[in-house]
Formats: sequence, C-alpha cells, structure tokens
Amino acid sequence: MTAVAADRFAPPAPPRPVPYVGLVTRGIAFALDAAIINAVAITVSALMALILSMFSDPGWLKTFVVAAGAVAYVLWLVGYFVFFWTTTGQTPGDRMMRFRVRSNSGGRLKPRRALLRFVALVLAALPLFAGFLMILFDRRRRGLHDWIARTVVVDEQRPARRR
Repeated sequence: MTAVAADRFAPPAPPRPVPYVGLVTRGIAFALDAAIINAVAITVSALMALILSMFSDPGWLKTFVVAAGAVAYVLWLVGYFVFFWTTTGQTPGDRMMRFRVRSNSGGRLKPRRALLRFVALVLAALPLFAGFLMILFDRRRRGLHDWIARTVVVDEQRPARRR
C-alpha cells in the first residue's frame, strides 16, 4: 500500500484544544480599542468646536451641541463594538492581539447578541470590574458578559504554513 493510501485510512488526528483568551490579553485589546474610539471622538469634537466658533453663540446652542455630542459618542461607542463583533468577530484591538469573539457554538455573533454582549460588558464593569474576575476562574475564560451573551473569546486560528 502506498503512503497516500495509508494516510487515507489512518485515524483522524485528535482535534486541537480551543485556546481561550485570558484577562490580560483582553484588557490590552480593550485599551487599544478605547484609544481608537477616543481619538476619533476627540478629533470630531475639535472639528465641531472649530466650526461652531465661526458662528455667534446663542445660549441654547451650547446645551444642544453638548447633548447631541453625548448621544453621538454613545452611538459611536456601541456601534464600534457591535459592528466589528458581527462582521469580523474582532475589533481592531482584538485583531492586534490576535483573537476573536464567537458564539458558544463557534459561529459569528448576530447583531442582537453583540448588542447584548456590549450591555453585559457595561454591567460587568459597574461593580468595580468584578464581572471580569470570572475570567480568571472559568475553564473557558468567560466573564459575566460572555456568560450573559453566550460567547467565548478564542485565539485566532491560523492555517498551518506549508513547508
């Protein structure tokens, strides 16, 4: 029997264990994302302030602009995470740290689940970041937000290089 035929009848290789991502790696990725989010927000704010400085300032305009800016910032923040988690499974910070957010079954997140994960992420951070401590003790490295949204954070799988 040839080597090719022998390979065809060989038992399949055992599946590789899924490498789950821990707290420090996720924290670094979140810090990178926060830097991107805030850099864009500061740039937009500076441009808006420059544009508004060219007009006379009635009293109500400042209040309206601050309120509109706050709403725009929240929409930008939520949209950033939901967009990236649903399209590629990773934010730019996640990409730099080489991991992805997946559903428990391994598939991509739907927008509703990504939004739920974001809301749960905020809830996990509220009690002095206690919701993230679960990552240290869970076998699959899931925090409160991962439990609520039924997600896992896995190391990015790369195909093996051919020699």
